[in-house]
Amino acid sequence: MLQEQLTEIEQKKEYLKGYGKIVRQMERSELKIREMRLNKMCPSVINDGMPHASNQTDLSGYAALLDQEEKRYMKYRYQRIKKCKEITDRIEQLSDEDEKDVLMYRYIKLMKWEDICVRMNFSWKWVHKIHSKALNHFKI
Repeated sequence: MLQEQLTEIEQKKEYLKGYGKIVRQMERSELKIREMRLNKMCPSVINDGMPHASNQTDLSGYAALLDQEEKRYMKYRYQRIKKCKEITDRIEQLSDEDEKDVLMYRYIKLMKWEDICVRMNFSWKWVHKIHSKALNHFKI
């Protein structure tokens, strides 16, 4: 029974962490787009005194890669919004306001434990106790 319960709690944590994973994917995609644009605007300079022509196929290849990455970014952005609403709706089903706050701060606002303690004005131990109760009450 204890092993079953731990597995259920771990499943709930993984479900709640799903939002943070999507946020990180979106941030990586956004960074990749910025780097691609920056590299195209400021290409490395070949300083050998010889003239160099720009290649038209390089530009179309760049545009295709940029378009592909922008579509990926938009997909992650949509998933983030969808997952945020889904998790938030489930958190709001809890009856205890402190439990709601801890789960929202940790899994939606992606706050560190120390920051949650300060925000709620509770000890680290008490915040973890609330978190444990919240996970027990949370329904996937």
